[in-house]
Amino acid sequence: MPAIISVHCQTPPYRVSQREVVDSVKTLFKDDYADLERYLKVFENANIDQRYFSAPLNWFSTERSFQEKNDRFIREACRLGVAAINKCLSDPRFLKRKIQPGEISAIIFISSSGLATPTIEARIMNLLPFSPHTVRLPIWGLGCAGGAAGIARACDYCLAHPEQSVLVLSVELCSLTFQHQDKSKSNLVGTSLFADGAACVLVAGDQSPLLKLSFLRSVPWIVGSQSSFKPHSEDVMGWEIKNEGFYVVFSKSIPFVIKDWLRPNVEQFLARHRLQLERCQHWIVHPGGQKVLEAYSVALGIPLSRLSTAQYVLKNYGNMSSATVLFVLEHFLRQEIEWGDYGLLTALGPGFSSEMVLLQWQEGRGRA
Repeated sequence: MPAIISVHCQTPPYRVSQREVVDSVKTLFKDDYADLERYLKVFENANIDQRYFSAPLNWFSTERSFQEKNDRFIREACRLGVAAINKCLSDPRFLKRKIQPGEISAIIFISSSGLATPTIEARIMNLLPFSPHTVRLPIWGLGCAGGAAGIARACDYCLAHPEQSVLVLSVELCSLTFQHQDKSKSNLVGTSLFADGAACVLVAGDQSPLLKLSFLRSVPWIVGSQSSFKPHSEDVMGWEIKNEGFYVVFSKSIPFVIKDWLRPNVEQFLARHRLQLERCQHWIVHPGGQKVLEAYSVALGIPLSRLSTAQYVLKNYGNMSSATVLFVLEHFLRQEIEWGDYGLLTALGPGFSSEMVLLQWQEGRGRA
């Protein structure tokens, strides 16, 4: 089995409180909604205290072209990606020594909030000393499910190449998708939730020489993964791409879809590994929003307190699309988890779809 041996999460420089965002929205939309105060309750119900943006809050007060927003995405994604990779490969909490980029065999890049060709990881390879033969696998369009999918695909790669190691890099700058002219409820919901961030995960095959560099007492090994797709559900969440850029699609049915659809998929996945839901001690879920977390709690039959780490990430970082579940993962990696414990890393995305990764904490090879 491949193992996760380091995770680092990186935030952009502009921290804003939810109150500051509300004040800005009041100024921008005061003439567009007759009952704006009623709509602003969505910000209060989001259960978010603060978020991080890749531009100062006043930058959003001026309408920007798609090109201007996307140019900023490319520039800031490269900067955040470089920082996340450097710290993931040198974090003394997880690693005994700094790992050089040239020791990495493949990079999986995940994003759904900006466009670039060459893709961001290719541009980063011009900034860091990766081998020119590094395998690149950019994945676009999985939305919030992308972080979990990236780890699943890294696992697949390491099963095929057990002596190699893979970086999963997620960079999402969701704030840059804000639309001045969009008066829909979805735009307000997105504005109440969306944030920016990057996360980098180092996955090592079970014969990789990097395994012995792990400083962790217990390491999460990747037992398996499952992708699930709900047919004819394109209108549940995603983007509409128009002349001005990305317009968010959020259906109010999302919590109900989760409650009805999630548990059978989880039980089916766990059954493949001869496990029941009660055997899963740790829930590493993507906190898409407070209502999403509550739907997880109902669907899985677990108290909301079991999702406290996801709630903490939502409250302090907001919804960073694919990167968010990796922020939750980093908090779990910092904990001393008992050998033999199972954890389910899962996220939901457009399609409508889910990605699941089953982890089991075992003795770290580096301390054996």
